[in-house]
Amino acid sequence: MEINIINLITIFILAVFVGNEIINKVPPTLHTPLMSGSNAISGIAIVGALLAITVDGTLGTYLGLAALICATINVVGGFLVTDRMLKMFKKK
Repeated sequence: MEINIINLITIFILAVFVGNEIINKVPPTLHTPLMSGSNAISGIAIVGALLAITVDGTLGTYLGLAALICATINVVGGFLVTDRMLKMFKKK
């Protein structure tokens, strides 16, 4: 079974629309748990990026490195935002 590029683009576009609708429907009280969930997903992306780096060929290595950098920035930023939001709820 061969995967066509048109099928991949269609899935990507549908995922963008569905993700946008889901994120816009989240109430503000659930943003912190949602951020924690996205950090977990980014952690999985880091593992996938590490696996992509080990693939033979320079293109896979560079794309894996770019994915690793982006996912790491996302995880660190997510933890910083979550920490800042949780500090807002602590008593002074």
